[in-house]
Amino acid sequence: METITNKTLEKLKYDLVRSGLVPYETIEKAEEIASAQNVNIGQVLINSGAITEEEIIKFLESKLHIPSVNLEDYSLDKNCLKYVSFSDARKYKIIPLFKIEDTLTVAMADPLDLFAIDKIVETAECTIEPVISTEAGIMKKIDEYYKTDITVGEIFTQDNSEGFDWREELHSEDLSDTHMQKIIRSILKQAIMEHIHEVTFQHTDNGLGVNFKSGGEIISKGEIPGVLTASFVSKLKSLAELDPSVSEVPQLGKLCFKVDELTVIASVSTFPTIMGERIFIKIYMPPKKLSDLINSEKQMQIINNAINESGIILVCGAPLSGKTHVIYSLLLEIASRHKNKNIMTLESFAKYNLEGVNQCELNENVNFNMDKASRFIEFQSPDIIYLEGVKTKEVFDYFSSLVYENKTILMEFLANNMEELRNKMAFSDFETLKSLISCMIFIHSQDSYEVFDRESLQKYLA
Repeated sequence: METITNKTLEKLKYDLVRSGLVPYETIEKAEEIASAQNVNIGQVLINSGAITEEEIIKFLESKLHIPSVNLEDYSLDKNCLKYVSFSDARKYKIIPLFKIEDTLTVAMADPLDLFAIDKIVETAECTIEPVISTEAGIMKKIDEYYKTDITVGEIFTQDNSEGFDWREELHSEDLSDTHMQKIIRSILKQAIMEHIHEVTFQHTDNGLGVNFKSGGEIISKGEIPGVLTASFVSKLKSLAELDPSVSEVPQLGKLCFKVDELTVIASVSTFPTIMGERIFIKIYMPPKKLSDLINSEKQMQIINNAINESGIILVCGAPLSGKTHVIYSLLLEIASRHKNKNIMTLESFAKYNLEGVNQCELNENVNFNMDKASRFIEFQSPDIIYLEGVKTKEVFDYFSSLVYENKTILMEFLANNMEELRNKMAFSDFETLKSLISCMIFIHSQDSYEVFDRESLQKYLA
């Protein structure tokens, strides 16, 4: 995971001591907490009550001679939003305010973050004038001003639920700029209502085919006409924070939308083919409490025992059985019960933000892959590690070896049924895995889970 810092406060932290605002011992303790929890030191100081956010702003203003601005009742120029993407705004905690001639004024929580400034200069191609504002104020304005452009919108499944067809929206006479967004929302609504988790878009002779995947089969759900294809793809990419102008290389993004009262996340993957880009959407429903999935006290006790000892906790099931859903519920359970443990994940992207869990997103664009993450994660001294997927024997062997260092490893394993699991585990390549499993959760169906402890699993696989 990228280390979260505030470069401004890192540079001026001892000036806080010299100014009599924060004792030296408090700074030392805040540094330890910031490192352990992967948050910036300023947030730790504020959360602990050592100093208020307003006091920090006034301190930075006097030290850096950079003006501050209160964004509470501030109306910024919406035309300037195009200079900073939603993802960059949230990542660097910046928001553009206004532009005069060749100078763009931006509010920053970390005005000495030169990398962020360089990124804006590169995109906006103009001079940047930073002003200081609170992190909370900036994030609130980001959600307020970018909201209409980056969200799919709300989906209600209780209204006209019988026989809903997304093509009704396609054939409406709506010619507004939001029409494509409404079509996307309608497709997702139909998928949710039909309990579909995978949607694909493929080019055809007449346009863009819309397909649902269910039970391993691809089912056609109609087509988006060729005249609308470019606009549809561009809007979908923008909503997923992908570059609409890029089609020659794969991209991976994320959609966020509301379904009734739930916030739902979906991954959006694009891949170039000779027929044109193929787009794949995978919908991840929010995790439930583990006790809502597994209601047997005996099975819950097996899981809790495994959490408290070194070993591998394996979650098995068929494709689309909900393995990741169970893993996330398991991570939430661990985080709520064991606040003193360092829980880390290695994922292609974080499906949901889990409180108390240090989630790490791999990024092939900067060569931050599973191999590199595995070589550096041990320096973070994790107690529990979740691996989204292991593709090489070397990576698997490395993480297996961490069990001998008192680590708990969470993994997924693909098996359509128990017999297939037994057959796969019979291969010699899995001998090490079998010996290290402390607990296995097998997903038979959405409402049927079976939990094995070390002894019962060994007997079954023998």
